[in-house]
Amino acid sequence: MAKHILVTGGVSSSLGKGITAASLGRLLTARGHRVLMQKLDPYVNVDPGTMNPLEHGEVFVTEDGGETDLDLGHYERFIDENLHRASSVTTGQIYSTVIAKERRGDYLGKTVQVIPHVTDEIKARILLLGEDADVVITEVGGTVGDIEGLPFLEAIRQLRYDVGREHICYVHCALVPFIAPTGELKTKPAQHSVRELRSIGIQPDALVCRSDRALDAELKRKIAMMSDVDLDGVVSAHDASSLYAVPLLLRDEGLDDFVVRRLGLDPAVQPDLAEWERLVARAIEPRDSVDIAVVGKYTDLPDAYLSVVEALGHAGVHHGVEVRVRWVPADELVSPSEARRVLQDVDGTLVPGGFGARGIEGKVSAARVAREQLIPYLGICLGLQVAVVEFARHVLGLAEAHSSEVAPDTPEPVVDLMPDQYDVADMGGTMRLGTYPCKLVEGTRAQAAYGEAVVYERHRHRWEVANRYRARLEGAGMRIAGVSPDDRLVEMIELATHPWFVTCQFHPEFRSRPTRPQPLFRDFVGAAAQRMRERSGRLPETPLEVDQTASTLTG
Repeated sequence: MAKHILVTGGVSSSLGKGITAASLGRLLTARGHRVLMQKLDPYVNVDPGTMNPLEHGEVFVTEDGGETDLDLGHYERFIDENLHRASSVTTGQIYSTVIAKERRGDYLGKTVQVIPHVTDEIKARILLLGEDADVVITEVGGTVGDIEGLPFLEAIRQLRYDVGREHICYVHCALVPFIAPTGELKTKPAQHSVRELRSIGIQPDALVCRSDRALDAELKRKIAMMSDVDLDGVVSAHDASSLYAVPLLLRDEGLDDFVVRRLGLDPAVQPDLAEWERLVARAIEPRDSVDIAVVGKYTDLPDAYLSVVEALGHAGVHHGVEVRVRWVPADELVSPSEARRVLQDVDGTLVPGGFGARGIEGKVSAARVAREQLIPYLGICLGLQVAVVEFARHVLGLAEAHSSEVAPDTPEPVVDLMPDQYDVADMGGTMRLGTYPCKLVEGTRAQAAYGEAVVYERHRHRWEVANRYRARLEGAGMRIAGVSPDDRLVEMIELATHPWFVTCQFHPEFRSRPTRPQPLFRDFVGAAAQRMRERSGRLPETPLEVDQTASTLTG
């Protein structure tokens, strides 16, 4: 039977429940256990696919096309496991399922209630993952005391009766703030958080105490006594030098040892974290830095592009450089001259995915500056589309070229709606979603980056390069570098005469791993590092300088 770790949080959101859960997953994976992870989100939306990124952050797409919370990205990156839509559970999904069952008569005329029908459905989703894992880690979104989260908390309370107490470990994240005027860490918020949790019938086994500095032994003893938690179950989760240093911090605090004992796993098997330690060492001690401009629509909230930022960081670690992201609001690039002024001194430009008209001309200008100034460029999804629009306008001479998403009446729709999307009415879950194959063209930079003839990447889009313009684009120097297996859809384009100008219709950021950077991000950051060294007069020996010591991180 699978073991279950249930992670909750109190007092405040953004305490780091997701990173705590992911770090614990990393530690257990390093001990040889098959770990799967799951997020329970109390919002009534079916999924975050139609939610504003400024409100919720990025939408993380799974292999099977699930549109999920950004925490699933952390899970995948830390445990190095491809998750699926079953790892994302929302109130909207639960109630949709329960109501559908009621309409079919599945409940045989019974009065449908939160308990047991809603809680049973939640538990069924948790237990489903346990069919293919040694350990299932489930994070409950929100904070203890939230009205909308009560059915989820009740469900995980009941779970111990369904699977047995010996198979359950409750881990609670609590705030221990530092009060500057008194110079003290205060435990009262953590105590109240635990009291709230206990009032609904859940006694935490372990407490992960979030603070900006380490807790001493006396504070841990006080928290343990007031919360009725074993002393070795109280750990300090203070701020770390790197996101990826958190597993090492929790290991040093003994959290994984405590959980292993609590769940009856083999304590003699210690985690092999040598590769992870090398990763952290390289992350916190880069030799150089590169400046990458991310030209987007939601630059006020970097979480809207979280996987992009993480993938850039993975590539930076590989090359031994710190990637400094320069956030550029696309709608502030009001003219080509302004775009040149803002972007001419960066080492690379990245235009990520997005929807809608706002900032579109700024993104087109960013692609133009990168093309004309020979700045390394990586375009993702919309980043490919604006590069095609820009090329059509300024190389082919089609002044009115545009995407039909933004300009439905354009006479030159070089980017157009996919034929199977014309009659789609619902916004949620109706795009081209999930993993699709891409056939790479021999001799292209794309094929050189991957080293394979066919690759599989995750998609999330409705618009494509219009096939009737393909021949003209290629004739003017735009190289089609990747297509769908039936040659119907353009998946990648690049410019052969440019130092590094590569774009893709899919989202490569979702498959990047800390110890295995995604190939396009890896080579993009390598090209940016080369530009940085050329500009500073320090030329590398090879076109893309790669530290040989990084080979241990990439296999």
